[in-house]
Amino acid sequence: MMSRVLIFSFLLLATCSIAFASDPSPLQDFCVADSKSPVLVNGVVCKDAKLVQAEDFLFRGLHLMGNTSNDVGSNVTAVAVAELPGLNTFGISMARIDFAPMGINPPHTHPRATEILTVIEGRILVGFVTSNLENRLITKVLEKGDVFVFPKGLIHFQKNLGHEYAIAIAGLSSQNPGVITIAKAVFGSNPDIARDILAKAFQVDINVVYQIQSKF
Repeated sequence: MMSRVLIFSFLLLATCSIAFASDPSPLQDFCVADSKSPVLVNGVVCKDAKLVQAEDFLFRGLHLMGNTSNDVGSNVTAVAVAELPGLNTFGISMARIDFAPMGINPPHTHPRATEILTVIEGRILVGFVTSNLENRLITKVLEKGDVFVFPKGLIHFQKNLGHEYAIAIAGLSSQNPGVITIAKAVFGSNPDIARDILAKAFQVDINVVYQIQSKF
């Protein structure tokens, strides 16, 4: 009797593993995001299909250069569900990244998405760091037309190596990938993380922490 129970349990677990092995599929043609809905869900409520228009599936302006006149010399133009409601439930989004000469897209993570990056113009250094067991830096210099993948959740960055403007297009595996810029999150939190904690974490004098926090 016990052996039969064990066999049944094993088959049940195997079946569950197969059933949940892939992302869920949409159950309708589309679910255009209704940003005006007062209902709170994990995602965005669907707009009434009868009210959906072609404009709900359209985003204009990705051909326009972003403003890179900032401290890091880059600009990200996102096309996620907030900008393109028709993306809702499809698990994808994209972005244009503009780089000033020698500009960087500083170390950051996307907590909900893997990113695939294509260089459109320029020569860009890219890299990501593996998790704490190794902290290995995986890095490569990309030329025009090259494609590189950043695994979901890992810290990654890009830098324009040229003296001309550079452009990249990124695809992401979430309608709302999120972004956590490491320096800004750690030193620019609201309220501040206690300086003694950051000083010990980064193994620096507490005055160094104060100086960095003041920049954010």
